[in-house]
Amino acid sequence: MSTAHYVERRRRLMAELGAGVVILPTAAHAVRNADTHYPYRADSSFYYLTGFDEPEAVLVLLPAEGQSILFCREKDLEREIWDGFRHGPDGARERFAFDQAYPLSELDAKLPQWLGNQPTVHYTLGRDSGWDRRVLGWLDAVRGMARSGVTAPPAIHDVSLAIAEMRLFKDAHEIQLLRRAGDISAEAHVRAMRACQPGLYEYQVEADILHTFVRHGARSPAYESIVAGGANACVLHYVGNRDVLSDGDLLLIDAGCEYQGYAGDITRTFPVNGRFSGEQRAVYEVVLAAQLAAIAAIRPGVAWNVPNDAALSVLVQGLIDLGLLHGTVDGNIESEAYRQFYMHRIGHWLGLDVHDVGRYKLDGQWRALQAGMVTTVEPGLYLRAAANVPERFAGIGIRIEDDVLVSAEGGVVLTDGAPKTVADIEALMAEARA
Repeated sequence: MSTAHYVERRRRLMAELGAGVVILPTAAHAVRNADTHYPYRADSSFYYLTGFDEPEAVLVLLPAEGQSILFCREKDLEREIWDGFRHGPDGARERFAFDQAYPLSELDAKLPQWLGNQPTVHYTLGRDSGWDRRVLGWLDAVRGMARSGVTAPPAIHDVSLAIAEMRLFKDAHEIQLLRRAGDISAEAHVRAMRACQPGLYEYQVEADILHTFVRHGARSPAYESIVAGGANACVLHYVGNRDVLSDGDLLLIDAGCEYQGYAGDITRTFPVNGRFSGEQRAVYEVVLAAQLAAIAAIRPGVAWNVPNDAALSVLVQGLIDLGLLHGTVDGNIESEAYRQFYMHRIGHWLGLDVHDVGRYKLDGQWRALQAGMVTTVEPGLYLRAAANVPERFAGIGIRIEDDVLVSAEGGVVLTDGAPKTVADIEALMAEARA
């Protein structure tokens, strides 16, 4: 993405806030164990505004002056021999078009100067206790200047709310990255379908998925992959991925890559041996019909809950038709009897985070969908063994998930490269075995 995109985002945020001082640190470099670190990833909102992906950095904005300032690590040739290239303040200012850039070591001296006589600090309290203490310390330092006629900001406002509202609406470049993340993720699911066979371990299928991600430049999954065979699919966040895949079972895979910071998020469910049984097909067709009903309901002006309700009606009718629920659709929805088999909502916002930022309600009401939003659509049915579940259905867990862009014309599926009809899945798996 060009530097101009980040400059424009900072300008828009400063115009929205109008005054005060914005303080936005990036994520810390987390220790995994001993002296080994997790792969570093910048804070999503920090990256959204800067494009700067080095650790130990802070963005400061002065809206009244229209100034954007970066604090980062200094150039250090010795550390670069060990850890790789650093931009340093001068390089970062030039490369990312900041108005000013300073070494991180100067942060404690500069911030009290800029906070004096400001009306507001725009900062997210409670996310990091270390940064909280530091910001409060700067405010206390400003209060110590009272006899010089300097006053400390009387208010602290959560800047994450304004940034979240910006991030909720994807521009053309973001949509391109989300589509690419979706394409890579879809190819990984196709590879998994081709490779799957009874006797493999779940983690062996996961290896095929991760191989596809990395081969296309997506070095990380967007979240921990779920590869759940048989009854494991009835555990919503199953990540053990260690069991053997059995002939006659289904395999549910919920996996997506992260590509240049943006997440893919796909779920497919398919038979380990390549052929759905009659009961598996019957349940699967209910879930697929629910997903298609939800996608068809997506268009600008429709409230967020409408696609959810469309899918829920189809799921409940399907459960009645299968003999797992009794009575009317409305009665089962009102009593929430369906929650034994379907216990989550239809989806979530998608972007730089797999569960991306953005409010679902405004003033207590479900917000209307608008062009540029991206959401997942992921109904499911999870038939855990129970006294009221016939044995032929027990252990069937099915979820079908796609990433959908809200466009002026309606919902646009960004992840349609992964087959999801019974016929297409069975044909793909048969061709792979041939």
